[in-house]
Amino acid sequence: MTISLGESRLKSTPKILLCLAGLAVFALLPWTMGVYNQHVLIVCLFYTMMAASWNLLAGYTGQVSFGHAAFAGIGAYVSGILVVKAGLNPWGGVVIGTLCAAAFGFLVGLLCLRMGGIYLSLTTLGFSEILHIVINNEYEITRGTMGLQVPGLIENYSKIAYFYIFLAGALITLAVVYRLVHSNAGLNFRAVQNDERAASALGVDVVRTRLLAFTVSSALAGMAGALYGHYMLLITPHLPSLDQQFLVLSMTVIGGLGSFVGPVIGAFSLEILSEYIRAWGEYHVLVFGLVALFVARFAPKGIVGIYKAWRGKYRAATA
Repeated sequence: MTISLGESRLKSTPKILLCLAGLAVFALLPWTMGVYNQHVLIVCLFYTMMAASWNLLAGYTGQVSFGHAAFAGIGAYVSGILVVKAGLNPWGGVVIGTLCAAAFGFLVGLLCLRMGGIYLSLTTLGFSEILHIVINNEYEITRGTMGLQVPGLIENYSKIAYFYIFLAGALITLAVVYRLVHSNAGLNFRAVQNDERAASALGVDVVRTRLLAFTVSSALAGMAGALYGHYMLLITPHLPSLDQQFLVLSMTVIGGLGSFVGPVIGAFSLEILSEYIRAWGEYHVLVFGLVALFVARFAPKGIVGIYKAWRGKYRAATA
């Protein structure tokens, strides 16, 4: 057993070193870019946090929620309101916004996770729309469609500084997801996803397992939303909208639902693609739809699935 463990660690060492080298190169990338491209990288990291946290729920437990962007909005608005109205430090606002998103996620999950399936999707869809209506109409608190102006996280506004803040946020999100997936809780996630009745018969608390994934996913979305609001210096109802939700869903599915790196690939691919086709106006939504349909039809496991299939064929041909 000791020898096999040592061999396993030895085999994984090159991969770890390769990942660290890639991360080091990526961390230096903003210094070679202009301000606009730095902004694109920051937005990519924001969507990485959103897609990876949604993938924890949908990809590993099979629970499709349409309220993920709403939890990002809760984190952003709670942080912004506390900073603007109560004079709280922005970093403190991010922490409290994250905790409030987790609390709302826990309560919503407690109410609707027993239903599951299409009922969960419809309930979270209704929750998202209710939150959107409240934000639009509570002008005195949220400033409605005008948007809530908030201060930044740092005194001297710098794209490079925000890049490293979002990079840290993305790494924290990925680390939490990886830790959960590769733990006993992760085994329960897969068991619930594959067969709820069999998992329950083996002693897995299905509702508690779903609730854990839903709460953690909501907290990570809240953190992403809070950071994004203070980066943009303006929080608008567009953040917790269904447009954002379906964009995050598309990124996760196109990258590879249920895989660890899929949401990262999907977030960067679609965000960079959107920058190239933004000049097309409303037609860029049509392009996203066509890409999603193409992937769903010919590569249901996303870009990661395409790579794994190609690697399998290559190895078979080489052997």
